[in-house]
Formats: sequence, C-alpha cells, structure tokens
Amino acid sequence: MRNFSEQELVRKEKIHKIREYCNPYPERYHITHSLIEAANLADETSDVRVAARIVFMRKMGKMSFLKIRDIEGDLQISIKIDVVGEAAYDFFKTYIDIGDFIGVEGEIFTTHTGEKTLRATSFQFLGKALKPLPEKFHGLTDLEACYRHRYVDLIMNQETRERFKIRVQFIRELRHYLDNLGYMEIETPILNSKASGATARPFMAHHNALDLDVYLRIAPETYLKRAVVGGIPKVYEIARCFRNEGMDASHLQDFTMIEGYQAYYNYEDNMKLIQNMLQTIIQNIFGTLTIQVGDKQVDMSGNWGRVSFRELLIKHADIDIQVYNTKELLLSIIQEKGIQVESETPLENLGFGNLVDVLYKKVARPHMLGPVYLTEHPTSLSPLARSNDDRPEVSDRFQLVINGAEIVNGYSELVDPQEQEKRLLEQANLKAAGDEEAMDMDYDYIGAMEYGMPPISGWGMGIDRIVQLLTGSESIRDVVMFPLMRPTDN
Repeated sequence: MRNFSEQELVRKEKIHKIREYCNPYPERYHITHSLIEAANLADETSDVRVAARIVFMRKMGKMSFLKIRDIEGDLQISIKIDVVGEAAYDFFKTYIDIGDFIGVEGEIFTTHTGEKTLRATSFQFLGKALKPLPEKFHGLTDLEACYRHRYVDLIMNQETRERFKIRVQFIRELRHYLDNLGYMEIETPILNSKASGATARPFMAHHNALDLDVYLRIAPETYLKRAVVGGIPKVYEIARCFRNEGMDASHLQDFTMIEGYQAYYNYEDNMKLIQNMLQTIIQNIFGTLTIQVGDKQVDMSGNWGRVSFRELLIKHADIDIQVYNTKELLLSIIQEKGIQVESETPLENLGFGNLVDVLYKKVARPHMLGPVYLTEHPTSLSPLARSNDDRPEVSDRFQLVINGAEIVNGYSELVDPQEQEKRLLEQANLKAAGDEEAMDMDYDYIGAMEYGMPPISGWGMGIDRIVQLLTGSESIRDVVMFPLMRPTDN
C-alpha cells in the first residue's frame, strides 16, 4: 500500500475538479517558440506561444507572476485577471500548482527590472504534477537523490542542466569534426560470442534463442577493424560498453566511448588528430583552451608533451622496467619496496604488462596534470597493438592523460594475422592462469585479418570521462543521465 503526503492527496483531489473545467492531460499544444527563443524576442512581439513546467509562482489578487522552465532556460509569465478573464484567472489561482505544465499565448515585454516576460492573453493547462517539487528552490543537494531522481535534479539544479548541455554539445561537435574529415559512423554488436577488443573483465548473458552464452561488448574495436577490412578507410562508433570491474569516481561498469580508425595512419598521426580535434571542440564549446579542473587550471593549447612508461616508473618508483623486465622480477621489486598496488586480480596472476600498468596507476598517474601523451607501453599490455619496429618489447601506442585521468587510448594496429594469433594465444593462456582481464582467443577476427589489412591506427575515448573533466565534476556519475543504482525497498 503506497503512502501519500498531504500535498499529494490535495493534488490528486484537484484532478477531479480540473476535469470539470478541462482535460487535465490534453493531447497537444501548439508552440511558436522555445523558451530561450521567446526570451530573445523584441518587446511587443505578439502571438507568442510557449509551454513548459512551472517552477515558481507568486499569486496575487488581480495579477500573478510565474516562471516556466526547460533545460534551455526560464521564462517569466504574467497573468492578469482583466486580460484572461475572471473564470480563467480563478481556475489558475485555485488549481494550478508549482510543477504543473502550462501553455501560454501572449505578447513579449520587459519589466522595470529588465526581465523579459510574456504577458498572457490566454493559457491552457497541460498536465498536473501529483508530487510537489522539493521545497528548496535551489535544488537537491543529496547526491544519491540526484542520481536516483535525475528528473528532479534536472528541474531544480542549474549546474546539472549545464553539465548535460555540455555533454550533448561535446558529442555533437565530436561527430561534426569527424564527419567533416570523411569518417563514416557505423554500429557494431553489443552481444558477442567473444570478450574481445580490450583487456577487461566482461559481463556475461545468455542468448535463449541460440542457447548461447554471450558477452556484453567491452569495446567495438575488432568489429570496427573488420569494417576497415571491408573497405571503409575512416570509421568510428559512439558505443555503449560494459566492463565488469570496480566502480569509483572515474569508472563505471556501463559507459559510453568513441572509437575511431583510419587506414594508412600510424599512432603518431592520431596523436596529432586527437590534439587538433580536442582543441577545436573545447574552443568551440568554451571559447577558451584553459579549463578549470577543481582547484587547477589545465592549459590545452600548444603542442602536448609525451613521456614513456619507463621514464615515469624510474621517476616515481625508482624501478627500471628494462631491468625488471619479467613478471617475476617486477613483482619481486614491488614487494621489496613495499609498494601497495591495487588490483582486483591477485598480483601473482597478472601478466607483465598488466603488472606494469597497475604499478604506473599507483605511483605515477596521480601526479600527471597534462595534457601529456604516455607512450612505450609493454607489448603484453597491448595485444592488439603493433610492436615498435626497433624495440619489439614495446608497442606503438599512446594514452592521453589529463589531471591524472586517462582520456584517450590509441595505437598503430597490429595487422599481421599470424602475430595476432600468437598474441591472443598468449592472452588465452594468461586467462587460463587466472588473469581475468586477459583477452579470449578470437579466430573469427583472425579470419577477417587473413583477408588482408592495410596499415591502420585507431583510438578510443571515454565520453563520460572527458565530459567529467571538462565540467569539473567530482564523480563520473554526475555526467551520466541515469547511472545504475542499487534498488531500494521503496
């Protein structure tokens, strides 16, 4: 049995009275302008029709003011008894509450305080809110309530609305940039028979019609490269991906990323592309290349620097991975120095590359303000990346790090099917030995490679994480519209 507050019961009762006057949930309302468009009209513009949710009301004897809102902005409305009529005005004062939807037609004017206002000549009731909005006009402050009830958070919090407008604009600018370069956007499968495309722990599901265990996509990589085999030289996808790993302020199990691939490019070409792309997008959105991240300012202008794994680990841990170049040697020196690295997989089960990675994340990454490119990843950490011609123990790979967060990951792709088969067999052996983040063997992908692949370079970027950075949000869930939450009893 549901329990209702006194205000909810009063609003439910009003619904019955409203039905005597009009349909409380009408089919449609014709609008001529959005709120932001109406707010920019010249005074005395007439026959303006807008509609939105009421978020503020000041009801008075013969004239009332209200404010209506959508994600783009607010607009003030004035309603006078001698303009709309006594019956309509009485209905407004008696039955319309904050949170209800209303459509208004009228003329634009500017108040003596300088606020653009729509003087109503008529209005139409468009929907009753049975739950009242929070009493504090400046919105919700309980983060869990914001995540669980994002719809209320959007209504009440200006900062939330701005964050999601930036996210939408970022994705729009991203598509515009790549489309103008001739990239083709495609879609690849979310359900896969192999957990391929990245080293990560996958989610599993069961396909009833095929009676087949499947994995939720951890990355679209191998399918995008199949598209290159098929003759699409420039390709990208904005993809929902799923990794069954830890949750913290910068990680979610289900997230949105973009991956892009270009034939005949190498990783150096993509480092230049990424720099130009992000500088263009950030300048278009913010009008500056200096972004505020917490109490720090990050200058995104100019040419970005680069640093190797080896240089970072010598600097921050006094460990040379060219000397400690096996899993056993590296684990021994980590334990000898008493460095407490964090891994969901037991350290002794990790391969050399993954062990280097968790060490770097512990001792070096938090100190990297950036923007800076991290290079020279161990080949075993990059099973799909091309080995360097001169130093086969490292891959032609880069990661863009900004304020201690990995924003972009890219590399020259491995296009030799025999070498790829060898590496995936090594990954399968690591997985069998307990490294849950190692990749599966994928002979279907090997078969695609055997039809021939041109030189390729690709990159991936977490949309949620870059928007978190650009908006200065403390948690990645702040920029995800509806993050997964534990269910509550109510």
